[in-house]
Amino acid sequence: MNPHPVEALLRPAVELWSALAAFTAAAVAWLAPWALMMPPGVARGTACALAGFAAWRARQAWRVLRYRRGLRRLRTWRLAPGRLPVSPRKLFIGRGFRWTALHTQRLRDTLRPEVRRYVQPGALHQWARRREIDWESRPGLGRLAGLLCKCCGGSPLSPGAGAGGNPALHAVEPREQAVWMDLGERAGHTLVLGTTRVGKTRLAELLIAQDIRRGDVVIVFDPKGDAGLLRRVYAEARRAGRTGAFYMFHLGYPGISARYNAIGNFSRITEVATRIANQLPSQGNSAAFKEFAWRFVNIIARALVALGRRPDYRQVRRYINDIEPLFVEYAEAHLRRHGARDWQEQVSGEAAGIRERNLPAALRGRSARAVALMRYLHGQDLYDPVLEGLVSAFKYDRTYFDKIVSSVGPLMEKLTTGKIAELISPDYLDREDPRPIFEWMEVIRRRGIVYVGLDALSDTTVAGAVGNSMFADLVSVAGHLYKHGLQDASGDAPGTPPGPFPSISMHADEFNELIGDEFVPLLNKAGGAGFQVTAYTQTWSDVEARIGSRAKAGQVAGNFNTLVMLRVKELATAEMLTGQLPRVEVFSLMSVSGVDDSSDPGSGIDFRSRNEDRISVSEVPMLSPAELVALPKGQAFALLEGGQLWKLRMPLPDSGADRFLPQDLDEIARDMERAYVPGNPWHRVHEPWWMEADGSPLAGTGVPGAHG
Repeated sequence: MNPHPVEALLRPAVELWSALAAFTAAAVAWLAPWALMMPPGVARGTACALAGFAAWRARQAWRVLRYRRGLRRLRTWRLAPGRLPVSPRKLFIGRGFRWTALHTQRLRDTLRPEVRRYVQPGALHQWARRREIDWESRPGLGRLAGLLCKCCGGSPLSPGAGAGGNPALHAVEPREQAVWMDLGERAGHTLVLGTTRVGKTRLAELLIAQDIRRGDVVIVFDPKGDAGLLRRVYAEARRAGRTGAFYMFHLGYPGISARYNAIGNFSRITEVATRIANQLPSQGNSAAFKEFAWRFVNIIARALVALGRRPDYRQVRRYINDIEPLFVEYAEAHLRRHGARDWQEQVSGEAAGIRERNLPAALRGRSARAVALMRYLHGQDLYDPVLEGLVSAFKYDRTYFDKIVSSVGPLMEKLTTGKIAELISPDYLDREDPRPIFEWMEVIRRRGIVYVGLDALSDTTVAGAVGNSMFADLVSVAGHLYKHGLQDASGDAPGTPPGPFPSISMHADEFNELIGDEFVPLLNKAGGAGFQVTAYTQTWSDVEARIGSRAKAGQVAGNFNTLVMLRVKELATAEMLTGQLPRVEVFSLMSVSGVDDSSDPGSGIDFRSRNEDRISVSEVPMLSPAELVALPKGQAFALLEGGQLWKLRMPLPDSGADRFLPQDLDEIARDMERAYVPGNPWHRVHEPWWMEADGSPLAGTGVPGAHG
């Protein structure tokens, strides 16, 4: 610890001269004691004392030289995936140090003009950079220019790590340590901010690898569908021996992707309509259309569930365009359960007497049997809420109805066109399709690993709709875990207290592309069910623009207890971190010199001069947005465990000899097909998936006769 108020590390290493003098005197005393007129015993004792003094001064000089060298040149750190440290109680996030007022002082010192030669690269480095450009196109000198680009890191000609930024931000503390975060803090969720290509994905790989090896349930949302991230996630699953629990869902590669029904699983039947309607605009006049679309989709979903069919986008699209087949199917099923024995003859007789010219305008174009069923049901005392909704939708005027549902039609068209429709509306009865179908509850029971590539660059609308449906499904799963735990997996009887929740580590890359109304409850309510979210995005303005409300964006930001910020380019984003930091006191050294004449002729003094150094104290922010803009790639500031500020750097990937890394996506698909073990799909049991063991419908499904 430096006892002086001014540390003064940016100066010549003058300790070297005294160390050299002491070492020379020690050598003379040891080798030629007669030259110092000392007896041999005294001379050797003196030599040892001088050598110790020389080592002490050399250590002081080395501290100054090492500090100056770190300010000029960025240190690189590579870590092979197999050597990544993993702890059952801590999360490793890199190497670094706790940032204090001392580091703010050192950083301020590097800005003084008089120390520029200690901070800027040397003359040889600058000469080499100029020669690279001048020689690269000259005959005979191009190879030499290439050698200048490849000089080793210790050479003064080396171009450095190519990470840009200000190396001084990390070099202000030469002694760094491994930085760990307590796993208990992850339930408060983590937000990672950083502009493009500065290391967010590398940090994500670092955290995902530890979660996989620790045995957590891992869910990775990647809107871009980065093949490199997918390969890394699968490599870590291989390394941990968990390939049997790995699922790849990728909209960009439907031929090798697993399948998922985005609206087929729910706790309450109304969730189906909510997941679809939430993708529609809700501003201005669109709000009324959105509410009508919600009601109509809810009618369809309730009827499908009551018929024992699992809702999917294809069926919703079909019955939005024409509700009549669903009405006829449900009405006949209802009459078979509750109607008179001769209802079929009565309906057929009614249909034979119907003439279209005598029908109301709203029913023209409908089939005679459908109209006959409607009239027959009106004459019976058979109330059914699902049937009532179907009848009301059936009686709508077709022209008016088409205008009302025009908002949901284009969305359903996008979700059910091409090969993507097979992924999000899977055919459960198609035994010829080898692609697995996964459900979130089954993934959690098996402690699975799921990579979700949404291919947002190709179609943002489809990516957002599928992503938000998945989030809504996960919120529903979190509610189930709160109430029942994982008792369904172990076969416990109803009423058994919920068991311990598994840790569900969710990583959402390009967070701004995914966030919606479904994501907010996942942040502020699902932590108690074991969910721990790590979100990655470029700027906070992207999130505000996506949500459309500054207040809602603030609500989302308030749910992230841990903040990691890499290089950012937006002032408002940088202030999310700097605004939470205190102000600290720093010292400034000012040199003062002056001279004045003496006005007393008899004093014998002609003039007076003075030279002094004044130390002043000023209060400055611990960190300013300018420092965050100048961060090198792969480095970050982090607020951990209650606002402790840490300076971090992440390791560069060193996976050249990683035998677990797959060569291509086809290899992943082949391994998935071999390792996939089907569970107990609903269509392979005798009872419908919505029916309980006693034959009664599940509570909350909306099926007539459901308990609760």
